[in-house]
Amino acid sequence: MIELKHLNKEFKAADGGTLHAVRDVSLTVNDGEVFGIIGFSGAGKSTLVRCINLLERPTSGEVVVNGQNLMDLRPKQLRAARKKIGMIFQQFNLLEQRSVLANVRYPMDIDGVPRAEGDQKALQLLETVGLAEKAKAYPAQLSGGQKQRVAIARALASDPDIILCDEATSALDPEATRSVLDLLKSLNQRLNVTIVVITHEMKVVEQVCDRVAVMADGSVQEQGAVREVFLHPRSETAKRLIEPALDHIEGRLGGELPPRMIRIAFNGEQSSLPVVSDLSLTCGVQVSIMGANTQDIGGHAFGQMLLQMPEDETACDKIRTYLHEHDIHFEEGPSLSPASVRAGDANGDARMSSRAGDANGDARMPGGDGTNDGS
Repeated sequence: MIELKHLNKEFKAADGGTLHAVRDVSLTVNDGEVFGIIGFSGAGKSTLVRCINLLERPTSGEVVVNGQNLMDLRPKQLRAARKKIGMIFQQFNLLEQRSVLANVRYPMDIDGVPRAEGDQKALQLLETVGLAEKAKAYPAQLSGGQKQRVAIARALASDPDIILCDEATSALDPEATRSVLDLLKSLNQRLNVTIVVITHEMKVVEQVCDRVAVMADGSVQEQGAVREVFLHPRSETAKRLIEPALDHIEGRLGGELPPRMIRIAFNGEQSSLPVVSDLSLTCGVQVSIMGANTQDIGGHAFGQMLLQMPEDETACDKIRTYLHEHDIHFEEGPSLSPASVRAGDANGDARMSSRAGDANGDARMPGGDGTNDGS
């Protein structure tokens, strides 16, 4: 549905220099999927999404939507193409002087749709987003979550093939966020509309997205299925996004993941198995649980756990062998002994981590509602 090919966007800086907001980005969004673009503030993700419908015209590269390169279109053709690309903004962008019904009808008013026909369709869309009873209300009378639902209904007014969501839940409380994300996922499944979600929150990606691209400094650091990026983050940006520090662990370890600390990640059926107890019984060793949590990604449970390894290197090797044989992804802290490093290289699956956290030296694991201090 969407192909971005070697996309670049530059701005002139106040000092006369050049600001590279988007750097050589190439990615593909498949028809009917929910695709996430995640990154910290200043990563270039909002500029990138505005390039998809050419609200920001790229400096170079191609933007191909449904087989059509938008960069080659004349203004009238581009306006027609944009009608099939709805957009939802962080601050709703509703017209305060118009009723909810009139806000949803607004795109149809611009297209010259007769008032009665526009009202009928707008009311149907409000029913779709669960706000038919608010048709005569005004934006000032709505909650944040309700305003965003109105914005979603308005985006659907032109029967789009694509909906772009630029930080659509950032201004909402957690309950409203869940409600809006559930609505977007439902619309994706019922209408087969392709959705691109821009966010800095991994929980948003986990709840609704099929695939995700991680951005930093204007470029894509990595991309793939959400579960793969969650379980096996490769870039430092992805690790920082999906592994927020656990306060109690950070305080206990002094902000750095030390030697003999191991992080295991398990998914699907593994998340319901007694991994640690079975490991201890099978290997005849004891490990201490420093912290653990579970996440729900696409309706499946994924978990991660931070363990303190024993001092005996032979016991550690038994643990590595067990995890390898049971296909459980794991990483170890830095400054390992040479024998330990060789054992990891020989297995090929130990996936040794040489990082000591982010620039602040934080020991990081995924957070979430299920975060707890292991006992």
